[in-house]
Amino acid sequence: MRLLSLLLTVSLTLALAYYIYIPLPDAIQQPWKLMILDAYLRTAFHVASLKQWLGFDHHTRSFRQFTFGFEGILKEFLSTESSAGAVPGVKVSDISFAGIPVRVYEPPAGGEGHLRRGLMYFHGGGWALGTTKKGPYDITNRMVSDELNTVVVSVEYRLYPDVHFPVPYLDCLAAAKHFLSPEVLAKYSIDPDRVAVAGDSAGGNLAAAVAQEISVDDSMSVKFSVQALIYPVLQALDFNTPSYLQNQYIPVLYRTSMIQFWLQYLNIDLSLMPEFLVNNHSALEHSSLTPELRSRLDWNVLLTQKYKKNYKPVIVEKGSEGFLKKVPGLLDVRAVPLLAGPEVLAKCPRAYILTCEHDVLRDDGQMYARRLQDAGVAVTSDHYEDGFHGCFSLISWPLEFDVGKRALRGYLNWLQNNL
Repeated sequence: MRLLSLLLTVSLTLALAYYIYIPLPDAIQQPWKLMILDAYLRTAFHVASLKQWLGFDHHTRSFRQFTFGFEGILKEFLSTESSAGAVPGVKVSDISFAGIPVRVYEPPAGGEGHLRRGLMYFHGGGWALGTTKKGPYDITNRMVSDELNTVVVSVEYRLYPDVHFPVPYLDCLAAAKHFLSPEVLAKYSIDPDRVAVAGDSAGGNLAAAVAQEISVDDSMSVKFSVQALIYPVLQALDFNTPSYLQNQYIPVLYRTSMIQFWLQYLNIDLSLMPEFLVNNHSALEHSSLTPELRSRLDWNVLLTQKYKKNYKPVIVEKGSEGFLKKVPGLLDVRAVPLLAGPEVLAKCPRAYILTCEHDVLRDDGQMYARRLQDAGVAVTSDHYEDGFHGCFSLISWPLEFDVGKRALRGYLNWLQNNL
């Protein structure tokens, strides 16, 4: 009986280790911590998918609940409330801007007699996950407000599956225009010449798109002075860039996961993922994807050899017939900011772009930095050789990574010096 129990214990231990273990690059520090986090997220996804199959709820809503529940478990160690205690003077208000829910952080220094910085933040999560009110987003926005004497407005835009593109973008744009109105800036004692827009991942997509639109809108008397994009997702036409191929199996954002986020956002049937994996959706036969548009995301030209390595472009002659006409969002700059023309980019605010070596989105950020620079925009590129997608938010024990703390500090320092 003891032998059977021992064999069962060993077998379960080996099975668990097999489930958790994922080969990771040597540069990634604390690999087992990242593996355990990824195993939890994969398990949550599988359970959420099972719940949908059983008819309980959409898997995305269930997955969101699992992630919120995980944050609840961590409250014993570091909660939103305890982070608030670290910056007791920050005033937090949950209100709405132009009908869009936002969380406003007002710094303890106050605005009496002097003007403060302003920053609007869009959270990540593949346009399907995340919230401004819990976990790392709340913690970091409190830090920005306190350390930099900044009024931070974090936007709770609507998410998939309740909405698709362009709703999240329109929510963010409406909130941004409200924030930039002279009346609102005056109410919060914000210097109109020192207002930033920022976001990570899908939030970086929204920040870039909103910054572009505001920059060319002549009706706006106040515009963003800087933009900070944290490993932004900026294009959906080439899922065979060097970073997509190099990092396709690196957690926490797999290549197939990012494609699925795009399909959901643009309301495309998920069964078409194989077409996107091989770039059939952007084949040469699509006349609407002109050579000029293709040049705006030609990584073979826009990336340095350091990032191109030995990868070759995947160019398809004939793909899915009429695909781009059926899904116009794939060519809409509001969804795909990397496709914006040079005349638009030239009007954009100076930029901070953070990228990570072990992230499928690395090349999106690198290409955008190059295109902004070519258009005459000052760009600070901050690249982390030991970074991976999501590390910017992993700053609190027990999910604390040194690269995450360094990335956050780099972001804060840049804002301190440029906003």
